[in-house]
Amino acid sequence: MTEKQHNLRRRTFLKSSLLVAGATGLTQAIPGAQAQAAGGNHDDVDANPAAIPTRPFGGTGRTLPILGMGGSAMVRLFIKAYGVPLLSMDERKAMVRHAYDSGIRYFDTARVYGESESIVGGGLKGVREHCYVATKVHFPDPKLTRQSVEKSLEQLDMDYVDCVQVHSPAIERLGFEGAMKIHAELVKLRDEGLLKYIGLTTHVAFETVLQMVETGGFDQVLLAYGYFRKGMDTMLSNKKIEIRERCLTKAYEQKMAIVAMKVLGANIMSHNAKNVVGDYDEAQLAKVPPAALRWVMRDERVSMLNIGVSMPGDIDRNLATLTGNPTYTNEDRDVLAEFSARAYESQMVKGMEVT
Repeated sequence: MTEKQHNLRRRTFLKSSLLVAGATGLTQAIPGAQAQAAGGNHDDVDANPAAIPTRPFGGTGRTLPILGMGGSAMVRLFIKAYGVPLLSMDERKAMVRHAYDSGIRYFDTARVYGESESIVGGGLKGVREHCYVATKVHFPDPKLTRQSVEKSLEQLDMDYVDCVQVHSPAIERLGFEGAMKIHAELVKLRDEGLLKYIGLTTHVAFETVLQMVETGGFDQVLLAYGYFRKGMDTMLSNKKIEIRERCLTKAYEQKMAIVAMKVLGANIMSHNAKNVVGDYDEAQLAKVPPAALRWVMRDERVSMLNIGVSMPGDIDRNLATLTGNPTYTNEDRDVLAEFSARAYESQMVKGMEVT
């Protein structure tokens, strides 16, 4: 792509993205999210001191608190992008336990997240049976699937995981046919009891993921789904947003658990927001993350908000939002639109390709 083509595509994206985001917030016909009554396995919501709203987790028969803990924002490989220092291993394990003690029951990690699996496993010692633990397989060779899962179990120090997901990098590289070969290997491991459920994830490969969802062979899907139109390191075009909507609709029809990631645009609306838009008013900036959480929570199709955590205070702030009034308001719309308009014009975001 030439520089001229890139700039033209980017201008089209910026113009449409703010219009679509605003229209979505005002007119999208999705009923407001309501807290569901606790049900299913008692362990799912046992000792939930913060009274986090719960939702049925797809067709698993489980009901979980809607706030999950993502394991990628606290590792050496990615921490710099979040604008905070790296805590010690013990501090990070304690942070995982703090999440559990605060009522969080869903913990997401991956083989490719470096030390993340060891941190999650260490933090959940003694309470593992009360949690839902999900990890991922990213190797493009299906023959390495067993090796990957067994290594995850070793790092987590667990006999099984609740879910293993076909990770977005493998899906992007292999396409539908290749990714389904990994699925076939995961079915064998599920039958052996190494995992209970099979999932898939993507930041951007929504076309392939839609095909995979349509097979009916998956229990959950983890999608980049937030107000800010960011994938992993690219910005999502209108076409990608439309296909993502089809993924959401189809997954919901099939009673799959739908897990939202990039709720805060990763490092756009979290700690690093002050670096993205350097002169932004601090009081206004503090309103951005809660508004972003409520934007996603209003969609009753979403089973879980999987939010990466870098510092213990992240957990407390997210809990304060979700245990307070979850209603998405006109003020939230204004807050998100104003910040996003500035962020889209920042040097960091302007350098990203639009896919």
